[in-house]
Amino acid sequence: MRVKPSTATADTDQVNQVFYDRLWSSARLVEPHQFNTWPIVQKLCAGADHRLELGPGLRPRLPLAGTSFADISEPALEALAGRGGVVTRAAIDALPYDDGRFDLACALDIIEHVANDRGAVAELARVSRPGAVILLSTPLHPEYWTPFDEIVGHYRRYRPEQLLDLLDEHGIEVERSAVFGMKPRSSWLLDFGMWFLKNHPRTAMRYYNRLFMPLALKRQSELKLVDGLIDTEGVDEVFLLCRKRQVT
Repeated sequence: MRVKPSTATADTDQVNQVFYDRLWSSARLVEPHQFNTWPIVQKLCAGADHRLELGPGLRPRLPLAGTSFADISEPALEALAGRGGVVTRAAIDALPYDDGRFDLACALDIIEHVANDRGAVAELARVSRPGAVILLSTPLHPEYWTPFDEIVGHYRRYRPEQLLDLLDEHGIEVERSAVFGMKPRSSWLLDFGMWFLKNHPRTAMRYYNRLFMPLALKRQSELKLVDGLIDTEGVDEVFLLCRKRQVT
């Protein structure tokens, strides 16, 4: 059973809304090609006319022009629309799209932010056509829970077998995977960042957007995909290249 760790607060939805509206209000849009996901996305887009990205904020991974973007943050949606995105304000567990509409769907660092994760995954599967590629990422291992998870609005971390069961329940199969994430590895730097966010949020957001995010982009490692699910021991976050099962 996937439950929010006891250290998480009851108002996580409000935390998400306030945190990300504040973050995106002072942020610049980062182009998809600047992320280490781009080589994978580029190849997948060649055969995907109908694309959807959920909760991209100002860090979209799919091409901007012509992609459908669903988010709850107005600052993010305004910026994406200005670059040719087809934007909708919607929660991931209540999507306003037809069944089987999309050839490629992307929801990176999203399902851990949603109270109703089963509903969210069900909706993602519903709007994806049979055979569609679905890109996901999420943090692993409840025992790795830190104040970072709480302050950015996480409801949970997943045990690997629970994550696979959740996807399988909705007809989503993991084809390939890789270690993922841009969270600082240094515990003291993470602790300092969390203190700064709690005590000086506006200043912290400025430093994050103008200094730490550009540095993190430069320090990204190539995504090393392997077949199936990676060995998750010691892995903080996982990237999954999935496919919606074909109807037989």
